[in-house]
Amino acid sequence: MQFSENSRVWIYQSDKKLSDDAVQQIQQRLDSFAAEWTAHNNQLKAKAEIRYNRFFILIVDETQAGASGCSIDKSVNFMKRLEQEFGLNLFDRFNLAYRKADEVLSLPRHQFEEKLKDGSINADTVVYNNLVQNLTELNSKWEVPFKDSWHIQLFRDLVQ
Repeated sequence: MQFSENSRVWIYQSDKKLSDDAVQQIQQRLDSFAAEWTAHNNQLKAKAEIRYNRFFILIVDETQAGASGCSIDKSVNFMKRLEQEFGLNLFDRFNLAYRKADEVLSLPRHQFEEKLKDGSINADTVVYNNLVQNLTELNSKWEVPFKDSWHIQLFRDLVQ
């Protein structure tokens, strides 16, 4: 199924890396949710994926039907249920994810700041911009060097 590059995207980041078994269970639930997701009784052209055993990505192609406030509420409530069922935190915007070698890690803001201070994270470290709005941005602006991300605004005084 082809999705428009302007399809809307929502990213939920887990505070911990999930096991392959958990990913499989959650992906089945995400697939079911996406298949049944509606807005004002209109079926949404939606899909969901999990990347790096950590990021839950919902995608809606609004060329068919647009996501409404109540359909977005449905997705948030669904994510909250997943969060409770699997013991995750998907809503902490200050749990910052970054890449170290082949691994994606995340830290609370204060620990991320400590890693910046000690040089373990620097301007070139790849971070994840979970605020991307559409597929084009997901493909081009999601995984970016720290210096090119919104994150730098939080820590500008620490980065050379």
